[in-house]
This record gives sequence, C-alpha cells and structure tokens, in this order.
Amino acid sequence: MAGYDGPVTEPSTTATDDGASPTTQPDPGERRLARPPSERYRVAEVVDAPQPRPTSPGRGLLFATLVGVVGALAITFLGGVLTLTGGLLVAAAVLGWGTGWALKIGAGASLSSRRRVVAAVVVAVAAVLLGQVGLWLYAGTEGGVLSLTEYLGETFGPLVPLQALIAPMVAWATAR
Repeated sequence: MAGYDGPVTEPSTTATDDGASPTTQPDPGERRLARPPSERYRVAEVVDAPQPRPTSPGRGLLFATLVGVVGALAITFLGGVLTLTGGLLVAAAVLGWGTGWALKIGAGASLSSRRRVVAAVVVAVAAVLLGQVGLWLYAGTEGGVLSLTEYLGETFGPLVPLQALIAPMVAWATAR
C-alpha cells in the first residue's frame, strides 16, 4: 500500500494501584510536556483574579469621616467664599450620599445594616454642623461680629436646618 508506515499501535494502558481506571502510558522514546501548554493561562487567571477588598467597621468610619470633612470644607467654601445659598442644599445631599457610600464600601458586611445607617447619619449631621461652624469662622475673618446662631440665622435662614435634614436622609438611604 502506498503511504503505509507500518502497523498502528495503541498506547499501552495499565491499571492504577487501587484498581481504578487505567491510565495512558507514553510509548518509549515519545516526548511529552511536563504540563499542558494551556496551564500557563490558568495560572495567570488565578494570579489576576481580584482579591476581596478588606473591610472593617473602623475602615468604614474612617472613609465616612474623611468624606464628611471634605463635605464640611465644601460647604464652607461654597457658602463663604462663593456665597452660594441654594447650592448648599445640593452640597448637603452630596455629602449625605458620600458618607453613606464611603461607610458602605469601607465597612462592608462587617457592620450590620442598622449600625451602618446610624453611623452614616451621625457622620453626615456632624459634617453639616462642622460646615456651618466653618461658615461662621470664615465670616469672622471677613469682619463679622455676630454669634454663631445669629450669623447663620440672618445669613442662611432656613437653609441651615434643611441641610441638617437633607444630609442624614440621603446618608440613611445610601447606607441601607
């Protein structure tokens, strides 16, 4: 026959020690790779797999506090330097969202939903109040002589309590 290279032989098989299914043994002189080439991709997948983010109650409170401080500075800047009034309500909403989100990301499942919500609300209210004190201190550098409550009442009126309501409500909704 044309193209005949000799008899075709099947690889030899031997039973395993415990009598389980036979395994294929290579013929003598046959070269085999130590590992299949596709294994290098499996190793890369394991190495590149995203590791779970560490979470803890302290980490969540730290993240929320940092967002609260930045929010208080933003309220001071927007209300004092830029003299915005209505924009402070938007700033309070963003502050509430940021504190709730930061607490949720930082604490994860390490805090119960109830504790996470309470912490987010407390941080949001504290940040708004800190921002109001910052507004008053900034007014003092500009020559203001009114007390804290007189200044906030005359300058911002009902916006102060509205901010103190909006921020914790948004923080509550975000942190749930």
